[in-house]
Amino acid sequence: MKEKNENIFTLKDEKGNEVEFERLFTFDSDVTKKSYIAYTDHSKDENGRELVYASIYDPTGKDLNLYPIETDEEWQELSNILNSAQAQFNGENEE
Repeated sequence: MKEKNENIFTLKDEKGNEVEFERLFTFDSDVTKKSYIAYTDHSKDENGRELVYASIYDPTGKDLNLYPIETDEEWQELSNILNSAQAQFNGENEE
């Protein structure tokens, strides 16, 4: 991961091309004891929704690599956080 500024960073895709991403948010999990980053390249899916990616990362910056999320537990927690963030972004109240 090569960081350009606080919220923009570049990753290489599977073909070796550099792709620019925007950091949406980061969070630390008390459950998994890992740190996660949610990010986007602002591309859209077939329904016009913006694609959002998530990875495990090192918040200290010593390791600039991003690592895949591999367990169902991690994906469930991330899904809950993304849904909550989307609701807040859309101005919805959570009850």
